[in-house]
Amino acid sequence: MSFTKHLYDKLQPIWRKNHDHPFVKELGEGTLPKEKFRFFMIQDYLYLIEYSKLFAIGATKAKDVKTMGEFAKLLDATLNTEMSLHRQYAAKFHISEHELENANPTPTTLAYTHYMLHVGNQNGLAELVASVLPCMWSYAEIGKMLDERHGKQNHDYQEWIDMYADSEFQALASWTINLLDELAAGKPEHELAHLEEIFLTTTKFEYMFWDMAYHETGWPKGL
Repeated sequence: MSFTKHLYDKLQPIWRKNHDHPFVKELGEGTLPKEKFRFFMIQDYLYLIEYSKLFAIGATKAKDVKTMGEFAKLLDATLNTEMSLHRQYAAKFHISEHELENANPTPTTLAYTHYMLHVGNQNGLAELVASVLPCMWSYAEIGKMLDERHGKQNHDYQEWIDMYADSEFQALASWTINLLDELAAGKPEHELAHLEEIFLTTTKFEYMFWDMAYHETGWPKGL
């Protein structure tokens, strides 16, 4: 059994919580209140700024030119495809460029991104990939799941579903899964346990991010 298959099977309970979160369900149905999606898009935009830095760090930690090139593709896809869609949605939801660029991250956004950057900066490439993979892998699955479950619909969130269900994004997620398997091969049990703990932590953060957006949870009032 591959390392990622082991992770996938072992963490199914929390993995399914992400896929079955009310935010995801209502997003697919097109019934998600617009203010919740608006909150999500602003925070996800801030998240992607920090997330993209991990691909740049990955390129510097890569041991060969091919892997460096793949991380460059991931960086480009994040900065120029995902974030472009966020800016398009911002216009649709009347989020000004000033609001988008000057928004403050919530505690969850800060904790999640700071954790990944700490892992990426302080550890090797395997740890970095373990930290970024739950986001990419789960979004690829969720995009595909919603596309297959609901088909093409005429609602505000169809473009979001289309982007993550797209074959190009699916291929990037598959490459990252395979890379973690390659990097984990031959590692002793204690190192694999460390990678598993990182993967579990960011999987939990994924749930917290959906939950934060659904409940529009920011800083406590008065702070």
